[in-house]
Amino acid sequence: MNDTTSKINRLEQQVSELLDLCKRLGKETNDLRAQLQHLSGERATLLEQKEQARSQVEAMITRLRSMESA
Repeated sequence: MNDTTSKINRLEQQVSELLDLCKRLGKETNDLRAQLQHLSGERATLLEQKEQARSQVEAMITRLRSMESA
């Protein structure tokens, strides 16, 4: 009977540890999803800024060429 009780206690402990691990992994997953969303938004902003800079540089080059030929 004592052996059975110790096995049950050990099983309860393992189940408890497993539940804690699941909670921790769930929180970590949520944190990673939030970080991914933030980084995706940041990437979109940077791509937009890059496109604006490219357009400005192209416009400057066009103005310089027109000044050169005038």
